[in-house]
Amino acid sequence: MIEFIKPHWPAPNHVKAFATTRKGGVSEFPFDSLNLGLHVGDDDKKVMVNRELLQKASNHPPVQWLNQIHSNKVIKYSGSKSLIEADGMVSDQTDSACAIMTADCLPVLFTNTSGNWVAAAHAGWRGLAEGILINTVNQYNRAESLMAWIGPAISQDCFEVGDDVRQVFVDLDDSNHDYFVENNRGRWQADLASLAKKQLENLGVEVFLSQLCTVKNEQQFFSFRRDGQTGRMASMIWIAE
Repeated sequence: MIEFIKPHWPAPNHVKAFATTRKGGVSEFPFDSLNLGLHVGDDDKKVMVNRELLQKASNHPPVQWLNQIHSNKVIKYSGSKSLIEADGMVSDQTDSACAIMTADCLPVLFTNTSGNWVAAAHAGWRGLAEGILINTVNQYNRAESLMAWIGPAISQDCFEVGDDVRQVFVDLDDSNHDYFVENNRGRWQADLASLAKKQLENLGVEVFLSQLCTVKNEQQFFSFRRDGQTGRMASMIWIAE
């Protein structure tokens, strides 16, 4: 059975949003079982069956999938069947699903208090540092009326980085050093979700966290950092009729 993780946030009822887990599909190891990514080496036919199963279970409207490249590029939903290189998508149309795929990076879903604007963004450390979330918020002119949900992603305990990554964020804001803890190997445990939360709150966005770790929960989530070759979960949001 397909499992949905839904945001705990005060979004209007007609805004529908969820993140998938790895459960409920037909893909085989190491993509077992609800792999939704066509780019990871899985059997394309099984991925398409998984997408059909997801559509039936969630009754989601048409999805425009992205070719995610760890960029800061945001596009507007157009319904295009071709893969556009971007890591964020926004929509003010009804029945058009913004979607991103992840397997450790931050899936971030957005809506406004009126429920007439939605967005989805994929934020790894590079995209976060280069402003993917800022660029997504800037597609809407009143950040203070926005809310964001950060879905299942790698936790600080599991995300080890080097001096170079830490320095990128400290150069952006000196107070970001608070989100890096040195480990016994002389490297750093980075709190990616908290870095994103702070960045969004500085813009006036209200932020909600799932606090679910993709690496620790092996039975529930795909994790690239843990497994290498693996599947992808999807996070989606749309405005229902």
